[in-house]
Amino acid sequence: MIYTKTGDKGDTSLVGGARVRKNDIRVEAYGTVDELNAQISLLGEYIKPISVAIYEDLKYVQRVLFDIQTLLATEDEVLCSRFPQIGVAQVGYIERKIDEMTSLLPPLESFVLPGGSVASAQGHVARCVCRRAERRIVSLSECAVVSDGVLIFINRLSDYLFMLSRRVLQLEKIEEHCVKVGQ
Repeated sequence: MIYTKTGDKGDTSLVGGARVRKNDIRVEAYGTVDELNAQISLLGEYIKPISVAIYEDLKYVQRVLFDIQTLLATEDEVLCSRFPQIGVAQVGYIERKIDEMTSLLPPLESFVLPGGSVASAQGHVARCVCRRAERRIVSLSECAVVSDGVLIFINRLSDYLFMLSRRVLQLEKIEEHCVKVGQ
């Protein structure tokens, strides 16, 4: 049965069984990462016809985000230590992808306006949700243990999504719309 009725009064269970309110900062943090994962899923579907390689990169990112959700949903540090951790390998992967895209794109001389194509616009939506997830995770880190790897990966991921949005336009042969401050 999909419904348990245990959350009908505004509570939910964390990994390990602890009960918290649904507006708890921990739930906000992993819930926003869940939303980010769904936004990246949509982005992937728009990108698949453009680049299967980027689509596969996004699937990797989604798996890492699922691990992050699990870590954020676990307040018991001993139990948390048994789950896959986010570290050098995951951060290095995303940094390599950013570097690859940077080498293929013209340098920025002004601000990029989001949009140009549906895929690029969705990349910017995912980037904005990623930044919100980062803010929620930082808030959680002020009252609970959050690994540096989680914070670093999420920070890099927003950079990756920005560069991906630019790269998609390049692959689609669509000109970026840029604006200088004050114009």
